[in-house]
Amino acid sequence: MAYEKYYNVVIIGGGASGLMCAVSAKQHNKNINIAIIEKNNRVCKKLLSTGNGRCNLTNTKACADYYVGSFKEQSKKLFKRFDTEYLLKIFEDLGLICNSDSEGRFYPISKQASSVLDVLRFAAERPGVDIYCSESIKSIKKTNGKFTVTTQATQFASDKLVIACGSKAAPKLGGTASAVDYLKNFGHKINSFSPALCPIIVKSNLLKSLKGIRAAGKVTLCDNNDKVIKSETGEIQFAESALSGICVFNLSIYAKPNCKISIDLLPDYSFKELYKLINKHIDLFSNLSCDNLFTGILQKRLSIAVLKMSGISDFAKNCSELSENEIKCICRTVKNMTFCVEGNGDFSNAQCAIGGVIGKEINESTMESKIVNNLYICGEAVDLCGECGGYNLHFAFSSGYLAGENL
Repeated sequence: MAYEKYYNVVIIGGGASGLMCAVSAKQHNKNINIAIIEKNNRVCKKLLSTGNGRCNLTNTKACADYYVGSFKEQSKKLFKRFDTEYLLKIFEDLGLICNSDSEGRFYPISKQASSVLDVLRFAAERPGVDIYCSESIKSIKKTNGKFTVTTQATQFASDKLVIACGSKAAPKLGGTASAVDYLKNFGHKINSFSPALCPIIVKSNLLKSLKGIRAAGKVTLCDNNDKVIKSETGEIQFAESALSGICVFNLSIYAKPNCKISIDLLPDYSFKELYKLINKHIDLFSNLSCDNLFTGILQKRLSIAVLKMSGISDFAKNCSELSENEIKCICRTVKNMTFCVEGNGDFSNAQCAIGGVIGKEINESTMESKIVNNLYICGEAVDLCGECGGYNLHFAFSSGYLAGENL
């Protein structure tokens, strides 16, 4: 049977990793014949939504410390070479100029994610990479040393295959588990995908009353033995049954059911300083009902939730009637507002996913499969997930570039 399309390399997935892979391959071998197969009607659809449309593509702190997954230890070698400076130089050579914010997050100077897409797309199209969009894959096979990729419209054959088609995160932008389904068929072991960089579902009778409130604070994740796993500072968003915000998202990659999240609503105040502040307010508002205690400090609904969590239910009593024990209990709640974790939100609200091909089955020097010759795996198909701040795109670009130069 004659194949309709033959290429040296077929790349499944036209996202950040797949496009960078094609660009890198062409830079290292201009004669290589490459096709990208993308199921969406355009490439890099998910990339355009990152960083609120500005594309946070890397971070000054990019290293293995900010990731979880079975590929974490192996990724140290990759990040040693593909540090922030190295990746930025790759993009500079493609025509993209970037700068960083105060948190070390790098964005294109245009503040437009489309700038990142355009330099990658042009760099792929100039040397003749063929991009096929709106192509749904029906099957992928390897026979007699050749890969066969059959879509609804076309049959492709290639000597080498790259799986770069992401995870189940953000299904509205095309996220699916297709990558791992293909790789399972090739004999790879997979850690199942679970939502990450997403809201954390918690148990609380009070959250419904806090829906829509945003507050600055420090969030700390502890295991069920109260051992601290990680702390983050930033804006916390209260939802009906979940906690959200970037600082919470960063905890979500470590969170498991029965962990605890505690919120310090006034991290800049020690317990002693807070105690003095509360007593000052008691003097100021002595003849007002105690639900006015946090006037000028906390949002009203949040302050009522603090009082309820402190065991105070009679809001008719005046501030001056609060006992010493109640005052100390209120201070403890402000410094340690605790919720029990039920799990992470679903994939629809997840920016990324934990899971993918287990690390020991991938050669970290080339991103080639150790199970199947001439099969390469990069980006979200690999079991490595980073925190918010450009870490996941950094790995997507770096792993794609590494795979490309080894094709």
